Amino acid sequence: MHRNPTGTYQTTPTPGDPVRAFIPHPLPPTPQITPRETLGHLLEQAATALGRLDAVTTLLPDPALIAYGHIRKEAILSSRIEGIQSSLTDLMLHEAGRPATTNPTDTLETSNLVTALNHGLDRLRAGFSFSNRLLREMHALLLASERGSARMPGEFRRSQNWIGGSRLGNAVFVPPPPSHVQQCMADLERFIHDPDDGLPVLVKAGLAHVQFETIHPFLDGNGRLGRLLITLMLCDAGLLREPLLYLSLYFKHNRSTYYRLLNDTRRTGDWEAWLRFFLEGVREVAEDAGVTARTASETIGDDRSRIGRQGRRAGSALKVHHALVERPVGNIGRLASRTGLSAPTVGAALRLLESLGIVREVTGRQRGRVFTYERYLAVLREGTEGPPG
Repeated sequence: MHRNPTGTYQTTPTPGDPVRAFIPHPLPPTPQITPRETLGHLLEQAATALGRLDAVTTLLPDPALIAYGHIRKEAILSSRIEGIQSSLTDLMLHEAGRPATTNPTDTLETSNLVTALNHGLDRLRAGFSFSNRLLREMHALLLASERGSARMPGEFRRSQNWIGGSRLGNAVFVPPPPSHVQQCMADLERFIHDPDDGLPVLVKAGLAHVQFETIHPFLDGNGRLGRLLITLMLCDAGLLREPLLYLSLYFKHNRSTYYRLLNDTRRTGDWEAWLRFFLEGVREVAEDAGVTARTASETIGDDRSRIGRQGRRAGSALKVHHALVERPVGNIGRLASRTGLSAPTVGAALRLLESLGIVREVTGRQRGRVFTYERYLAVLREGTEGPPG
């Protein structure tokens, strides 16, 4: 379909060659996208898969516990796309107050992403509207580290940034000049909340993600926030009760296609090609997330059944197991505090769980030992290993 230009260019003088910065037109695209005609089958499949994923949460004994693991898995994958290295075990060690075994600085930044997402979800559940203010609040939490302190945490940028290349002069893409960022983001917020455009939420989320990445409103963290934007929109619209859908692994596995299609929307206005890719990702990821949620729930249930067959020792072991489901990494002191059991009782329970292959001690020390709920973490860890980017 022939489309009108998706934006304009503003030439900005620089010490080197002049730079052409792209200023996107407000959404929705012109002429209007007709999802039922151009995306019908894919849109139906993605919406069905998303509905099934949401329905899974009604069958789980405690959906929030499964969401806990999914949020951390997404934080690791989304951070790895940006070259920030952390493992699931390191992240949970950090959250348990223990030093990460490798890359402590990167692990802190990954933990900040978890904090930012949880803040966004908590605000939405408290009745706050999805807004640029909320994105800035999340950004401040995301960059709450020494490395991020110089990158204007919580503020839209006031200088020109670029994507790809070593400098403005050889950049692959130059987002809008800083003087246009406020207006572009105001237009994006207006589009997200427009009830009269006739677009399904899934389509709007796909369009909004591209627009956010095109505007690149912050000096740092745009990729991570832009990916969270999708899940936040789906939760805010009520399509998901728990934040179980994350596309970072799909984008990572299809990185070259992802960036090519983002650029094509800017150059040619081919929004439909992007949306087909996006909806296929939603379908694939929703189906995989449903399998992971069910597998995690079954693993927890199977372990509880095995513990329940251990006679008199089962009662305290089940309490410790439940605490490890809530936080899969812990030491004796923290587990004693959370269960109300004595330290010797917790120690005995952990020895039982270790003998059953449910938990694993990860320090190799006699003092200050840390235990992980290994069987549960193994389910969550799938897809988080491998090279960055």
